[in-house]
Amino acid sequence: MVRRIIRIGLGSFFILLGLAGLVLPILQGWLFLGLGALVLSRDVPFFSRIVHAIATRFPRVGLAVQRLSKTLPAMGN
Repeated sequence: MVRRIIRIGLGSFFILLGLAGLVLPILQGWLFLGLGALVLSRDVPFFSRIVHAIATRFPRVGLAVQRLSKTLPAMGN
């Protein structure tokens, strides 16, 4: 339960940071949006579908997502 709250909070933070990065030249908005979607994909079906569609469309990204989900303990539980 606590891990889920942390995942949702962290994912939401990354999404907000990504949205700010779309208008601020200092931040890489797409990077934080992708990271936020990846973190939220475990708990939010909308982001799960997005991550799956991107992983299917771009196989190299799919392999990176699989490796990342194995190394992050919060993603696997």
